Amino acid sequence: QVQLVESGGGLVQAGESLRLSCAASGDTIDISAMGWYRQAPGKERELVAAISSGGYINYANSVKGRFTISRDNAKNTLYLQMNSLKPEDTAVYYCYANSYTTSRVYWGQGTQVTVSS
Repeated sequence: QVQLVESGGGLVQAGESLRLSCAASGDTIDISAMGWYRQAPGKERELVAAISSGGYINYANSVKGRFTISRDNAKNTLYLQMNSLKPEDTAVYYCYANSYTTSRVYWGQGTQVTVSS
């Protein structure tokens, strides 16, 4: 079992920055890829950014050049640095982690990001 706890969300104005963190605990040796999804009201959950165990990264086109994903394996923590935030970035952001040994995906509880114009 892996537990994921996000933090760092909040209310900011357009153009400002936030850094989200996702702390993993439990059977962390079983974690392969990790990443962030977000879900805005009335919309489907969408992938924001992902990073493999080997460091391969991909981003949604809507956040390229503004968001940076990183992971500190020694601290079992995933980060999402969000710069130049826009009102359309407003959503609940969820951290996830894939299992090496099964098809299971672990999810955090989500953290709210609200960007005012």
